[in-house]
Amino acid sequence: MMPTMPELLNEYGLLSLFLISFCASTLLPLGSEWFLVVLLLQGSNPVTAVIIATLGNSFGSGTNYLIGYYGGDWLAEKLLRIDKKRQQQAESWFNRYGSWSLLLAWLPIVGDPLCLVSGMLKTPFIRFSLLVTTGKGLRYFFLALITLQGAVILA
Repeated sequence: MMPTMPELLNEYGLLSLFLISFCASTLLPLGSEWFLVVLLLQGSNPVTAVIIATLGNSFGSGTNYLIGYYGGDWLAEKLLRIDKKRQQQAESWFNRYGSWSLLLAWLPIVGDPLCLVSGMLKTPFIRFSLLVTTGKGLRYFFLALITLQGAVILA
């Protein structure tokens, strides 16, 4: 039986955040930001929540990297449903800005293909991980900061 939203929040909050964050950067067209905001507004520890969201989202991006590294075009199109046009856009970004573009792997539309292209181009995994995790962590940090500041202003 599928858990209800209150159960997801109260009983499985951080685990749910990890899973939603993971899925949001892989196959499913999800966003994880809303769930982080809800948990923060319900009193979750901001540091823990940001770390959990960052790890989940980074592991999901790591999955895209591994698909690119080992599977290339076929898996990208069949499994991730990333068409040639999006792959070419991501490759163009990657070629223009180098692996530093991975700091923007959190962006919608181009982020997942960037990770995939990074794998296809055999970017060293340590470099990939550091850049992706840094970018995603900063995004969640600023989202948490804005959420908590907004909550104080509205209180």
